[in-house]
Amino acid sequence: MGYTKLDANLKGKMAWEMDINGHTFITDATEEIGGENRGPSPKVLLLAGLIGCTGVDVKMILDKMKVELSHMQISVEADSSDTHPKVYTRIHLIYTFFGKDLPLDKLERAVKLSKDRYCGVSAMLNKAAPITYEIVVKKEVEA
Repeated sequence: MGYTKLDANLKGKMAWEMDINGHTFITDATEEIGGENRGPSPKVLLLAGLIGCTGVDVKMILDKMKVELSHMQISVEADSSDTHPKVYTRIHLIYTFFGKDLPLDKLERAVKLSKDRYCGVSAMLNKAAPITYEIVVKKEVEA
């Protein structure tokens, strides 16, 4: 069983500075609710964590499948409830893969394995909100 411990220090009105494995960052609230907007909101970081988690999974799986990408992009769209606590009610991931002759079946398998088996962030968030996804394949990265 794993164990995680984090410490955070209040920096300013509502900003929290954290050090995670030597990486320091700040979360904050928007000015509209009394913060100084010095960093992303904690709730948005959940979505960033989801992208990072599934991104690592999918890239590792595709590497093992010997699928060569020229680039990969993941976007997330999420709806929130209107009442407190304002939670995500729907999360949609858009995986965009760039490369020549990419095998759609392998891309779909990698994404599905990440969602259903490997990504712990996806498993946790999926208990609170349905997570859907789509796959887009493009030949070249657009400038």
